[in-house]
Parts: sequence; C-alpha cells; structure tokens
Amino acid sequence: MLDRLQAVENRYEKLNQLLMDPDIISDTKKLREYSKEQSDIQETVEAYREYKEVDQQIKEAKAMLDEKLDAEMRDMVKEELSELTAREQELSERLKVLLLPKDPNDDKNVIMEVRGAAGGDEAALFAGDLYRMYSRFAEMQGWKTEVMEANTTGVGGYKEIIFMISGKGAYSKMKFENGAHRVQRVPETESGGRIHTSTATVACLPEAEEVEVDVHEKDIRVDTFASSGPGGQSVNTTMSAVRLTHLPTGVVVSCQDEKSQIKNKEKAMKVLRARVYDKFQREAQAEYDQNRKLAVGSGDRSERIRTYNFPQNRVTDHRIGLTIQKLDQILEGKMDDIIDALIMEDQANKLEQATE
Repeated sequence: MLDRLQAVENRYEKLNQLLMDPDIISDTKKLREYSKEQSDIQETVEAYREYKEVDQQIKEAKAMLDEKLDAEMRDMVKEELSELTAREQELSERLKVLLLPKDPNDDKNVIMEVRGAAGGDEAALFAGDLYRMYSRFAEMQGWKTEVMEANTTGVGGYKEIIFMISGKGAYSKMKFENGAHRVQRVPETESGGRIHTSTATVACLPEAEEVEVDVHEKDIRVDTFASSGPGGQSVNTTMSAVRLTHLPTGVVVSCQDEKSQIKNKEKAMKVLRARVYDKFQREAQAEYDQNRKLAVGSGDRSERIRTYNFPQNRVTDHRIGLTIQKLDQILEGKMDDIIDALIMEDQANKLEQATE
C-alpha cells in the first residue's frame, strides 16, 4: 500500500510541475485534464503526508522511551505514543478506502427519473414526495435542480418526472437511489383510515458527455407534436414538443416542458445520451455480475430497496438493514444518514473484495 501511495504522491508533484508549464497553461484541454487529475488525488496525498508525519513522530516517541526519563515524562511520552498510534491506524484505514478504484461517474451530474408505479393516484403523490425530498437534499448540498420533463396528475402528483441534479459528486451520492421505493400510509382520499401500500420507481443516470457515447444524428428519429401540458397560449397550437428515438437501441425520450422546440430538443438529447450510456454500462455490469455481485451497487430498478412507513415515522433500507425513525426529516431532504451508510457499506464490500 505504501508503494502505491508514494507513486500517487510522485504523480501529484509531477502534476504540480506540469501545471506551471507555459505550454500546458496555454492548452485549455490539457490544463483542465491535469487540474482535474490533481484535484482527484489531492485528498489521498494530504492523508498520506499526514500518515508519514505521524509515523515519524511515533519513531521519535519510541526512541525517547529508550532514554532515561523520569516517571512523569515517561507517562507523557506513552500517552502521546498511544494517541499517535491510534491516529496512524485511523489514517491507514482511510488511505485503504482512498486507494479503492473510483467510479468514473462519481463526479458527474445525475439525471433522475421518478415514476409512480403500483397504487394509482397515491403512487403519483408519493413520486411527488420523492422528487421534493431529492430537490431539498440537492439544495442542502449546494447543487442545482432542473426539471427536464414532468407528467402530472390531477391530484398533484407525478406519473413521471425527470430532472437533472448538477453539482460536484452528485452521482456519487444519488446512485444508490436506483430501485423501487415503497410507501405505507393512509391516503387523504381514504375515508376508512386504512393503510395503503404504493410504490414509485427511481432511476439515476450519470450525465453523459458527447465523447463518452456514440449518439449520431443519423441514428436519431425526431418527431414533433403539440404540447399537452401547462405552458400558456402556445399549448396545443405549436409543435414545440419533441420525441427522440435512438434507432440502434430503441431508446425513446419525449420532452415538452419548454415552449421552445429547440430547448425541448436540447433537454431530450441530454436524457437520451444518458439513457444510451446507462444501457451500455448496465450491459457491461450484467456481464461482470455473472462472476461477482456486490451487496450494495447501483441497484436493480425492479428491486424494492426502501420502505417509508408513515404511521411509525420509519424509513427502512432493505439492502443494508438500516431503520431510522426520522421519516418526517428525511422527506425534508435530510438524507445524509441513509446515504452515508450506503456509501460506507459499498466501501466495505470493495475493501473485502480487494483483500480476497
């Protein structure tokens, strides 16, 4: 591990030199590439440097214990040595995690698709609750949320809502939301007070850059039609809504959220590119999973991953057996306890694999 860490530090120093090179500074592409690489390994380098410093302090403390010391000084050195040893162990565990292979999509923006599933109007209302929860969480992280497409119901929920969350590390935190979410509560329309169970599905797609996936104009069929949702006087009069079909994969995306056909096409292209990229990634992942399957990963979308129980103010994540009695706070976007637990479980699984 120490050899790998030294190699990372050497690369960091090399990047420092490259970023001061006038030829690199004048090359926007290389400057951006090297700056990102340096930023990605900075935390690892800082932790490794602290580890080396603590290790040196431990050696000095042990050397002092070999000298003739009075009882009080010896106790002080032993106490310091105990604290340094604990810190070294803590840094060692952290460095193991930092050296794990990083998901190349982690730093990307994320396109999220939330759909009401089983349960009719109640499922659509729950889809709206999930959208609000994710929007609040994104706001707390300092991220930006933009609705790409929304298909509302008469009761105020969503049959489907597609939105992008933009911000550093958005995908790394949201990717574990993939799957079926179940709600247990008494619907407002239920006069008998019976608890109903409904579901909504969530899909999380990393935003794909044009260079990452081959989506050619010649492979896309573009259909335009009149918008049917909110939008003022232009609704049903102008052909502003856009439907894109990627012929090689059969992926279809519609967008009518904007009044402008151009803007609708731009949004639809972002979603289309993300879905095609996701399709290729999932096919590769399925091949990998035939040999080995992680306990927590990005999640199968048909898998029930979480239950939201309103009568007991309880949220349970079934993948890791986590139950939290803070449903009201979680729906307000305070999701850190769940997301942090999922990330830790994922890291633990990867560490276990790395040592096999």
